Amino acid sequence: MDFNLILPIILILGVVYTIKSVVDAGTRRRIIAAHGSEALVRSLLDGDASKRRQSALHWGNVLVAVALGFGLIDLLGINEVTPGAIALLLGATGLGNLAYYLLERRVR
Repeated sequence: MDFNLILPIILILGVVYTIKSVVDAGTRRRIIAAHGSEALVRSLLDGDASKRRQSALHWGNVLVAVALGFGLIDLLGINEVTPGAIALLLGATGLGNLAYYLLERRVR
């Protein structure tokens, strides 16, 4: 794996995420400073809290599914990177996303 290629990609993703976070925080600050209605401010704060909870549920499901995929790879004795091993991990990731979708629908 070529780290000379991966490092700039990770750096760009980090910069983009930082800019997005700063812009979102600035927008919220301007809405609050402009004396936005109480309901608007409360909905912004409640939406952020809900988004954080949903994100934790989502990534928890995906990471558990990927861990199960790695465990299955170990049980099957796969020691090399093969298309089958990659397919197993991608399938586990997909199942984790589906589990999140079903749990999220049940919560609502």
